[in-house]
Amino acid sequence: MPAKRVIILEQLDTRTYRYALWADVPLARQTYYANPAASSEWKQATAADVAALASGAVVEHVDHFVVEAGTGLPAVRALLQTQWQGFQDRITSDNPWVRYGTFWDGATWTAGGVS
Repeated sequence: MPAKRVIILEQLDTRTYRYALWADVPLARQTYYANPAASSEWKQATAADVAALASGAVVEHVDHFVVEAGTGLPAVRALLQTQWQGFQDRITSDNPWVRYGTFWDGATWTAGGVS
């Protein structure tokens, strides 16, 4: 599990926040998320954080959103928690590699896939 899940990177103006989300990647899919050159938008990421991103154990998503005027910090935090949960759910359930490596040899199909 990542040490952080939601990191507010900056408040661009009174209504716009830029943030990073960190999600756990299922073990069988970590190879596909691995990127030895990975880094984090969060400048205080530790060596262990960056290693988890590089290995594919954790994936980072950076985005921004605009809140309505007068939205307080508790509501911003709740919105970010909801964003994180949706991101984690997508990383856990969406599997574009479910058929990866399936091949046809000219006579027979052999199933591949990553769970």
